[in-house]
Amino acid sequence: MSGPSDPNGIAGPGWPPPPPPVPAPPPGPPTRPTPATPAAEPASGTVPLLMAAVAGASVAVALGTYGRVHEPTGDSIATFGFPAVLPMKAWFTTAVALLALAQLASALAMWGRLPGVRASSAWVAPVHRWSGTVAFVVSLPVAYHCLWSLGFQDTDTRVLVHSLLGCAFYGAFATKLLALRIERLPAWALPVIGGSLVTCLTVIWLTSSLWFFTNIGFPGV
Repeated sequence: MSGPSDPNGIAGPGWPPPPPPVPAPPPGPPTRPTPATPAAEPASGTVPLLMAAVAGASVAVALGTYGRVHEPTGDSIATFGFPAVLPMKAWFTTAVALLALAQLASALAMWGRLPGVRASSAWVAPVHRWSGTVAFVVSLPVAYHCLWSLGFQDTDTRVLVHSLLGCAFYGAFATKLLALRIERLPAWALPVIGGSLVTCLTVIWLTSSLWFFTNIGFPGV
């Protein structure tokens, strides 16, 4: 049997010729890489801050409610060597106000806003922490006698403002203690809370100690 032959009758091993190559399909659109899923960011501290503010407001309302519904006794537990409750309150409140000024100065130093003081100074943080602690402790006899002995009073504008801000001070103090433990706290939070504390205490001093020293005198000195 003869092998395959071309149209001219010449046989050869290369006949028939191989089929032409099939053209490759045109390239499609470029494939876009799948974007990586971003990592979840830590939750903002705004919601915990609001919860801390609600807790602080609850403290203030609870103190005001107790002072309002409680029947004032007019008695004293301890006057710490002063002749009566009112002189003790006036002098202790003055001491708390001076400690609050130390709190304000040390806070400004920590934020780099106190001229001539470096924020990294070793004394800044201890002064801020201990002045706040001592101020709170010294204020407790004042608050106790205000609520237990005198009660929440509104006999005139000065007394009403004093009563309201006395309760608000401890509400703001509770808010600050809770806010210090919140992660990702907004940068404005602590300055606003601290400023509220100093403002409350300043008006408390003006409506109590200053009024007492101006109108009564300086008993116990």
